[in-house]
Amino acid sequence: MAILVCSSCASYHHWRAMVDGASNPAIDTAATVNVACCTWRSASSVGPFSNKNAAKALIVGEFIGVKIETLPVEWGVTQKTPEFQKMNPIQKIPVLVTPEGGIFESNAIARYVARTKDQMLGSTLYEKGLVDQWCDFAVSELDHNLLRWIYPKMGYTFMPTAPNVEEGAVEASKRALGSLNTWLTTRTYLVGNSITVADVVIFCNILVAVRTVIDKQFLGAFPHVERYFWTMANQPQVKKVVGEFTFGDKLTTQSPAAAAPAAAKEASPAKKTKAPPAPKEAAPAPAPAAADDDEEVAAPKKSKNALDLLPPSPMVLDNWKRLYSNTKAKDFAEVAIKGFWEMYDPEGYSLWFCDYKYNEENQISYVTLNKVGGFLQRMDFIRKYAFGKMCILGDGPFAIKGVWLFRGTDIPQLVKDECYDMDLYEWTKVDISDAAQKERVSAMFEEPDLIDGEKLLEAKCFK
Repeated sequence: MAILVCSSCASYHHWRAMVDGASNPAIDTAATVNVACCTWRSASSVGPFSNKNAAKALIVGEFIGVKIETLPVEWGVTQKTPEFQKMNPIQKIPVLVTPEGGIFESNAIARYVARTKDQMLGSTLYEKGLVDQWCDFAVSELDHNLLRWIYPKMGYTFMPTAPNVEEGAVEASKRALGSLNTWLTTRTYLVGNSITVADVVIFCNILVAVRTVIDKQFLGAFPHVERYFWTMANQPQVKKVVGEFTFGDKLTTQSPAAAAPAAAKEASPAKKTKAPPAPKEAAPAPAPAAADDDEEVAAPKKSKNALDLLPPSPMVLDNWKRLYSNTKAKDFAEVAIKGFWEMYDPEGYSLWFCDYKYNEENQISYVTLNKVGGFLQRMDFIRKYAFGKMCILGDGPFAIKGVWLFRGTDIPQLVKDECYDMDLYEWTKVDISDAAQKERVSAMFEEPDLIDGEKLLEAKCFK
């Protein structure tokens, strides 16, 4: 399959053309489509303005094994040609190019791609109806309201920038996300037990907002949506299209900024009315210095870890990590485990069990392993102050359990603030006076065949 791609779209987009599947006899040309559209930038340069509409078809193609080629078009020129207007009379992209003619509207394109393999559309008539329902919801409730919030911040003149307009868009977006959150309370995916086109469409719509206007706190108000969003984001097929990402820098509207100078101008005449005291008012010039001081104090925010300010501990974390890494399996219980408990300092460190809250969604082993791997990657910033062991247990659905060692007697606030995965787990502080809990810690460190009575599929270490 192929999508026509804009070759120049201001500074917002980086365009790429994929290999022509039809010219490669190794590729099933029956599963090849040509599409005209703006596509995502490479993972290394992806930005908040990448085209979600192209991503829908590309992601579906990755899931079902359909090659999608992106064909470049010159923005503002190609759409004016008779050939393009035959495919899409309203001259918008993306457009799917088929032997019978063009197909436009991104959700229709994504569903067309899915139909080439009759996958991701629901397995029963009812499920197919639900897939269509959520695709419509994505347009009328999510996309419509989120874009009314996003576009004015991007400077698009066709969208008003009045504060009441943005406020209304934000509230409408909250209502839409709230409805979605309710639906996902007992569900991993929108329809059935596997990913459908509806999940891809909803994910792409939310992704744009995450990259532009939604922050962790906002999304955290909808915990089931947050869990669902990052579950989708960590699928290998999704990552291949959109790459790795986190919450982006939030856009700000220009109108409030424009209002600020006006306010400043109104304030200045008030000062001029008292010309003599002007020097006294100028004295507050040190205020910038105070601001500079604040910024310099804020700069150490990285080292303002509170963890660096804790009293020294006789336990040296790196010593434990070396002991863990260098001890042979046959000696692990006698050397590493025994050594850990000898060096453990409950006044300077704390141990925590974690249990994943949504194990029912862990139906596929590699997806579950990727989920844990992503969690550990996102914890990299705390590596200096932590050690963790995550265990994937059972035969499916898989249980995710783990034990973590953190500097300090509580889970560091920095971790709670920066890693959204923390909310996906139940955290229980280990009581080392309880022999059973202590033994459970040792078992997770050692990786026996059974943990908590369940077969160990795989363990991952954070050190």
